Parts: sequence; structure tokens; C-alpha cells
Amino acid sequence: MADQRGLFQETEKLLSAAQEKRPEELLFTYKGILYPSMLCSPETFEALDLFELRERDLLVVSYPKCGSTWTRQLLNDMVYTISGKEPPSEMPFLEFGTPDKLERLTHVQSPRVLLTHLHNDNLPKGVFVKKLKTLVVFRNPKDAAVSLFHFHNNNPVLPNYDSWDEFFECFISGKVVYGSYFDHAIAWNKHIDDENVMIVMFEDMKQDLVAATTQIADFFGIRLTKEQIQFIADKCSFKSMKEKSNETHGKMGSIIFRKGDVGDWKNHFSEAQSQEMDAKFEECLAGTKLGEKMSYNVYCTA
Repeated sequence: MADQRGLFQETEKLLSAAQEKRPEELLFTYKGILYPSMLCSPETFEALDLFELRERDLLVVSYPKCGSTWTRQLLNDMVYTISGKEPPSEMPFLEFGTPDKLERLTHVQSPRVLLTHLHNDNLPKGVFVKKLKTLVVFRNPKDAAVSLFHFHNNNPVLPNYDSWDEFFECFISGKVVYGSYFDHAIAWNKHIDDENVMIVMFEDMKQDLVAATTQIADFFGIRLTKEQIQFIADKCSFKSMKEKSNETHGKMGSIIFRKGDVGDWKNHFSEAQSQEMDAKFEECLAGTKLGEKMSYNVYCTA
């Protein structure tokens, strides 16, 4: 593992500073969407428009709490396996940090593993101009909502919610960090047939990580043996990553890695909330290719 002490120290400073902030100071609005003020800034968003992407970049896009950290580790291990290249000691998401972080990334050798939670309308322009290969990670909306709720209440850089009911109303209306889950999904459904886009489901990764790892490696043109794929999948199982989270992510480890379960939503949703989410899915995604890929009737019915 690369020397992550600098990143851990930066994270600990952020967590400490966040505890001194009032709840209303922890979020800001940019182009109508809420973002964490301790991690993001308008200046960094503006600088992203000029960020130079490369053909060999490995871009991962996801709505929050849909498996981006998990997928990043898979890709980092793939890159290390073929090149011996350790990941940079930087905050992993493109939009996190100050604009000078983006400048430092220009000095990182290819292939670079890049992550973002941004809606595709706000991605760096080069993503679509260059038709950059983009891996998009989704999770069923009910489990994504529950995971984001706990992430808010366990993470000092985000404001707490007094109750699940309060959070649910914000989530279903899109008034949460990074905006509406369904807006993200609708936007990516328009690109589901693009040759440079691959959509992978959190649930599929949980069910068969070897198969998912193989598909991701093939998509990015990373040549690995079956033995290497198996080794990476074993190392990157959710259980294994959670057990090592303090070592790999410092104080954020226990915040990022909670349960990773499929179906935990059943412990939180009321019948009325479940029906409201079902209606929202029907309105936004029923009959679409992405909606079908989500297997909503399998994972989101009691």
C-alpha cells in the first residue's frame, strides 16, 4: 500500500475542522445542487472544466454510497498488478479539495484512476468530447438512500438528520448532497448504449465479484490472468476491505464501510415510504434499460 500518511493527516484535519462548523455551514449550493463545503468548492468545479483528461484514464462515476470506493480499490489493484504503480496520496474524488489538487494530478503517470460523484452534466468536458471510457456504478435506490442516511449521521463533514423520516423526504425530493438519485439515473440511461460507457450494479458485484472484476478489466482493456482476477476479487471483497479499513482509510474507514448489505432498506422503510419510492422508480426508470438492469423487483420488494 502506498504511503497514505499525508492523506490520513489531511482527512483528520477536515474531520476536526468540521466539528467546529454549524450544520448550515457544512453544505453549499452550486448550480442548484448541494455539495459538502468541507470537501468541495466553486473554484474547484470551475477548474474541472479545464482539467485535461487522457485516453488511458480510468474514470468511475457514481451517485454517493453506490460502491465507488469499492470499485476504486478494484481498479487500483488492477493497475498495481500490471504496472506496480501505487495510487497517489490524494483525496480520491476529482471534485474534492482545492484547484491545486487538479494540478498535482497532471503529474501522475497514466493510467490514472479518477472518481467523481458529479452528475454527468457537470463532468469535465473532455469526458464526452474524448469519449473517455467511463464506468458508472449504481445501487438500488432504497439501499442507496439508507446508506447515505447513515453516512450523513456518522460523518462530521455532513449535517446530521434528526430522523430517517426527515432524510427520506429530502432524498425522494432530491434535496441531498449531489442532488437527485433519479436525475443521475435518467441522465446515464441516455448513455447506456454508448461504447465508452459501462454500467455495473453494486448488487451484481456483491453476488459475483470475480465476474464483475473480469468485466471491468475487459472494459478498460486491462489484461489479467484468471489467478490475478481471483486474487484481486478476494482482496477486495467488502468483508476484507472493511476489516482493513482503518489501515487503508484512517478515521474515515468506519464511516465509509458500514454494512454493505443488499436489502438493509427493509429495516428502515415504512410501507408508505416503500410505495412512494416504487412510484418514483415507475415514473423515472420503469421500462428503461437501466431500470431493467437494476432488477428493481428483485432487490426493492419486501
